Amino acid sequence: MTSETGFDVDKYDRFPTTEPRPAGELEQLEQAWCGPRTPWEWITATNNNIIGVYYVGAAMLFFVLAGVLALLMRTQLALPMTGFLAQDTYNQIFTMHGTVMMFLFAVPAVEALGVLLLPQMLGARDLPFPRLGAYAFWAYLIGGLAFFCSLFFGLAPDGGWFMYPPLTSMTYSPGINADFWLLGIGFIEISAIAGAIEIIVGVLKTRAPGMTLDKLPVFAWAMLIFACMIIIAFPSIILATLLLELERALGWPFFDPLKGGDPMLWQHLFWFFGHPEVYIIFLPAAGAMSTIIPAMARTPLVGHPLVVMAMLATGFISFGVWAHHMFTTGMPQISINYFSAASMAVSVPAGVQVFAWIATMAAGRMRFSTPGLFAVGGMVIFVMGGLTGVMVAMVPFDWQAHDSYFIVAHLHYVLIGGMVFPLFAAIYYWLPMSSARPLSESWGKWIFWLMFAGHNLAFMPMHLTGLMGMPRRVYTYLPGRGWDLPNFISTIGAFMFGLAVLLWVIDMIRNFRPFGPREAGNIHDGPGLEWLPSGFYSVRSIPVVKSLYPLWDQKGLAEDVAAGRYFLPGAARGERQTLVTSPLNAEPQYVLRIPRPSGWHLFGAVFTAGFFLILTIQAYAAAVVSGVLAIYCIMRWCWFLDAPHTRKTTEIGAGIRVPNYVSGPSSHGWWAMVIVLIVGGMVCLLAGFSYVFLWSRRPDLWQAPPPISSLLVSVGLLAVAGLCALAAPRAVRVARDGAVSAATGLLVLASAGVIAASIVEGRAWWTTGLQPDFSSQGASVYALLSWAGTFAAIGGLMGLYVVLRRLFGRLAAERPSTVDLIGLFLAFTAAQSIGVILLVRLFPGSGL
Repeated sequence: MTSETGFDVDKYDRFPTTEPRPAGELEQLEQAWCGPRTPWEWITATNNNIIGVYYVGAAMLFFVLAGVLALLMRTQLALPMTGFLAQDTYNQIFTMHGTVMMFLFAVPAVEALGVLLLPQMLGARDLPFPRLGAYAFWAYLIGGLAFFCSLFFGLAPDGGWFMYPPLTSMTYSPGINADFWLLGIGFIEISAIAGAIEIIVGVLKTRAPGMTLDKLPVFAWAMLIFACMIIIAFPSIILATLLLELERALGWPFFDPLKGGDPMLWQHLFWFFGHPEVYIIFLPAAGAMSTIIPAMARTPLVGHPLVVMAMLATGFISFGVWAHHMFTTGMPQISINYFSAASMAVSVPAGVQVFAWIATMAAGRMRFSTPGLFAVGGMVIFVMGGLTGVMVAMVPFDWQAHDSYFIVAHLHYVLIGGMVFPLFAAIYYWLPMSSARPLSESWGKWIFWLMFAGHNLAFMPMHLTGLMGMPRRVYTYLPGRGWDLPNFISTIGAFMFGLAVLLWVIDMIRNFRPFGPREAGNIHDGPGLEWLPSGFYSVRSIPVVKSLYPLWDQKGLAEDVAAGRYFLPGAARGERQTLVTSPLNAEPQYVLRIPRPSGWHLFGAVFTAGFFLILTIQAYAAAVVSGVLAIYCIMRWCWFLDAPHTRKTTEIGAGIRVPNYVSGPSSHGWWAMVIVLIVGGMVCLLAGFSYVFLWSRRPDLWQAPPPISSLLVSVGLLAVAGLCALAAPRAVRVARDGAVSAATGLLVLASAGVIAASIVEGRAWWTTGLQPDFSSQGASVYALLSWAGTFAAIGGLMGLYVVLRRLFGRLAAERPSTVDLIGLFLAFTAAQSIGVILLVRLFPGSGL
């Protein structure tokens, strides 16, 4: 298999470089990737092996905090008519527990595990956007801590982690408690999307040479599917939070039935995100299980291709089961039948993975060390939760068990068995990568058995209390209903689980020693590249991969990598670099220059968090200032991108030279921009669904759109803008003289066109007398136009940015990536705006 760069994986029986490495090469590499030395450098670090540890630590902090809230709730429910917590306080704690566990622990924890492990697992020096990953972490940490601290000021939300309107409307939740949830969670999900972008591009573009898709580690497959699901699902919760905040702050009636809104819209949007989120959480944990169990059994994973296909099927089917949570809302029978069937079908690929794990344990000799215990325990608990999941997929049973403690038990069996136990298995298995000492094996077994027994004591009785009629979300109950003993046993089990977590925290304090001169190493005999000798640069040289289990099958690989005998063994010109390969066959394409740490991503995260948090208290002037500062920091962060290279190519080893710069679809930046536009398109598509859904509820409230003349003007402006945006990259590549000036002018025209079209269309609707707070039509129309207008405003900033780069000489015809990406964004903006305008003008058929 030979690429156009001359790479042939079959040519290298062992390693491509046989001659001795130049003197001082390793020292130069260590200097380029040197670790932080001052407190400021620790804060502004971007290395994945530093940010990954921070990320996992922050997620586990929120896990512990949410667990403390759970113990407070269980204390309140241990006995009937307990006065330990007031009703309002219990509602806040109940809401914060679910919100923190789902939004601040579960998804960030598995994303953090990916940030920490993927570069080493893929044989890369770092992920392609390290500052974006660091920005996502700091945004998550700052926003999460601010959100949690609202509990101490009586400002925590109290409407449940699902925040159903009308309970969370201004009528029933008049304070700013709900606003903290809406703006805080919406912002945190944006940081999750930023992390997903880095994971997708990293897995597809920074694999070691020879790591074709059939040799891609199963955990990397899981993280790729996980990140793609985030890109599709999370725009739904972002839109839902935006719509409810617009209703609360400005009175736009999306969910108010008196003005044509419908609370059911929230449930559709929320659960389109909420049910796939269960599998978003499960898939990386399943990927970890499919990695740990073979290592513990010392045998390859049985049915590896089937496991990968099962994960793909799970990701696909999960988007067809959101109304599984809405069987009791009065949906049409045909919808209920479809979603019931899909809810049962999604258990099939999960079963494939479970049987593959059992077969792997049977094929090898399973070692029941702490990672093995947590893996097997998680599998047992998850299967039990899956069985009750099939039960609630049966509509008649769901009608009886819905909103009872049976659902609480089912939820926790699935999430704790499918995510928490695998996460602890992953921590015990992979922690020696980052720590000079592993965790205690004897303590680990005590922790496992306490956690396993505590979980079953806590949640098994809840099945019984649910079937006996105990509703969920109640802060107390009357005696004499048979609920007393099961609730008391559940509380004992919860405290046993809490004791296990406390022992784990103590063990971490005793043994975790990160960022030292050495690591504990591959104490479990793992077969993946993540166990290669590493430093802050991850791997000394990037190996050629010829097997799914390279450390088992490629003898001497670790020693040869550490000796610099593979690709990119040094730091050319003292820069941080990694190798970019093709998405399918992992053939070397170009060398990516990794930016050094700076403070701009940190400042951008702080001011972005400040913008959302200040909006919560309705200090709009201060929020605008914080938003402007965030934009400035992000533009300064981007200012240093697309910088010139002193050399056009670099020799990566074995006489192979690859470019130092590429543009267009081969570049990592192009892939990232496409993913961003998919996110924007998903928000717009779901907003269009909301528009049609609300029309179907109250078509009598819909009025005629503006005259067709303004429609022609708007669409004409957008068409011209789109053509200019598409022509700009072409102009750079074709024109010989004035290429940069021509491209700059085209992009400025495109920016001006989309802004002008937004103004024309907004004014046309305003002159009809339709106001956004009059009816659901007005709210929907102006929400869609506002979304398109936001993209137009960002396009305007991009037009300003490209002009500034032109004036300061930072645009060049040989470096067209800036023009490519801005042109792509503006073309999408024009197309999206045309789609929005045609929808609101021509549907439901009175636009002409």
